[in-house]
Amino acid sequence: MRTSITRSQARKLLHNKFVVILGDSVQRAIYKDLVLLLQRDQYLTLSQLKTKGEISFEQDFLIEGGRLGVMNNGTDYREVRQYRSDHHLIRFYFLTRVFSSYMKSILEDFRRGIKPDVIIVSSCVWDISRYGSGSLGDYRENLHQFFSQIKNIVPLDCLILWNMAMPLGTKIKGGFLVPEVSHLGPSLRHDVMEANFFGCMTADEYSLDVLDLHFHFRLSLQHRMPDGVHWDALAHRHISSLLLHHIADAWGVDMHEPAASQGHVLQGYTDFECHTNRPERPRPRPQQDLAYHPPSRFPEQRGCQQRRIFRPSFDYRLHAGGDDCFRSDDRCMRRRRRPNRTQPYPPHQPPHMPHRHPAYRW
Repeated sequence: MRTSITRSQARKLLHNKFVVILGDSVQRAIYKDLVLLLQRDQYLTLSQLKTKGEISFEQDFLIEGGRLGVMNNGTDYREVRQYRSDHHLIRFYFLTRVFSSYMKSILEDFRRGIKPDVIIVSSCVWDISRYGSGSLGDYRENLHQFFSQIKNIVPLDCLILWNMAMPLGTKIKGGFLVPEVSHLGPSLRHDVMEANFFGCMTADEYSLDVLDLHFHFRLSLQHRMPDGVHWDALAHRHISSLLLHHIADAWGVDMHEPAASQGHVLQGYTDFECHTNRPERPRPRPQQDLAYHPPSRFPEQRGCQQRRIFRPSFDYRLHAGGDDCFRSDDRCMRRRRRPNRTQPYPPHQPPHMPHRHPAYRW
């Protein structure tokens, strides 16, 4: 999966900003990837994705819950983390329900303390699986209560972004799926789609921003972990890219994607299509100032006339057929299809054959 966001872009966009992330273990991995991205251009390791409740992660610290309390998979589990630098502040709250007495205490912290600039929230899987048979109806009521209260507490310039739940697998082995509710596993992925619809419609009623992660990753199930719930480091880096580009668009900030070379290796990961024989598709280039003159690399050439570099502009919306150009443009999220061959390759070419086998095309 191609990395379309860099450390410098993330640091500039979130400079002197207070970001709050609310949600389950998937949201916790989003928080970890964002914390790591603000420090260096690397991916999360498998142990970092699996670990929960640690005392410290990449210079952040545990405020409440986790290993400071009792580690369990119950609905009363708490974990509050915070990363703070000279110009960045990111906080994470673990949720098992979108609106509860614990959520009221979090909203009270927002009322009395520092007002966040961005709130990224998602709560779905725990709500519809761990609170009884009527949990889906309660989920709709809790969504209205949460959205109405948070709109009255945070300032008007605060960006509230609702993340829709990601696709679940047919066989789920997550920590939230205790034996008492294990019978919900086969049908839970369909309930998540219905709950996503309720969450999207409710957020739209309150004029909140929505990021449909279920749509973005519906054709990228190869990045889902074997437990059927969590996702790998490449997927989370792409989620960070989607979030930061959405925030930049909401704030009117122009973020250009850096030109990445084919076959670029970052922490053991390689671009997906660097080993295929498929011809390269021309990738669009962002709009640039044509009057820009690149500085000379050598002192003796500073007085020479610099050649003007012309790069044609590209409008994503005109060429991709809408605002969402992710599937049509970004090759990293498309499934790799095997070539359609009419005949399989023979294991070897028999020496007695005077001509090449038809399956050999070279």
